[in-house]
Amino acid sequence: MTTSVLIVEDEPEFMRRFSNAVLADPGLTLQAAVGNGRAAQAMLDAQAPDVMLLDLGLPDINGVEVIRYAAARHPRCDVLVVTMFGDDQHVLSSIEAGATGYLLKDAHAEHIAASIHELHAGGSPISPGIARRVLARFRVGPAPGPGTAASPGAAAPSPAAEAQSPLTERETELLRLTAKGLSFETIGQLMGISPHTVVAHVKKIYRKLAVHSRGEAVYEASQMGLL
Repeated sequence: MTTSVLIVEDEPEFMRRFSNAVLADPGLTLQAAVGNGRAAQAMLDAQAPDVMLLDLGLPDINGVEVIRYAAARHPRCDVLVVTMFGDDQHVLSSIEAGATGYLLKDAHAEHIAASIHELHAGGSPISPGIARRVLARFRVGPAPGPGTAASPGAAAPSPAAEAQSPLTERETELLRLTAKGLSFETIGQLMGISPHTVVAHVKKIYRKLAVHSRGEAVYEASQMGLL
């Protein structure tokens, strides 16, 4: 029997990419592909799939709510998060809600299909960078609660530090669009600039944040409170 998959993704480019990855694998069946959380909940109730591939940045409700919904009503449905958000808050919230896999959107299509199989077989596919941070967080321990002294080097950034953003307002806007997984061409159309100008801005953002990829840029900006 094949593994049925429900795709929940609001960006057409990624919905097409994920759908093609599922359709190209003879061991997988695409049950449906929907663009928002409410539609995902309706599909779950109509016929719960074996695996739900879910983006967190949905237009109507938070993807974490969809994970909780699936875990509470359809516990046999495994949830694989595929998103641009690699910060600790999104990762841990998703896992606590019931997700059993977490990949960043820069994963190749072949890896997406393989991860669905791994998840359905009882594994927990997680992007390497995400896994390292989760392990590091557990080694350090949970964040101190109110009235508890923080350990050296673990203090949260002050509001003043967060306010001193190294990015311009336009660069921040571009990074927010990047965090949604949009292509440079689409971002250029939305911002009224050419794709070459988008690339130039992205390179400048990378230099300012001292990163080398979209995922790292989104993570660092999220940690700084910019997204």
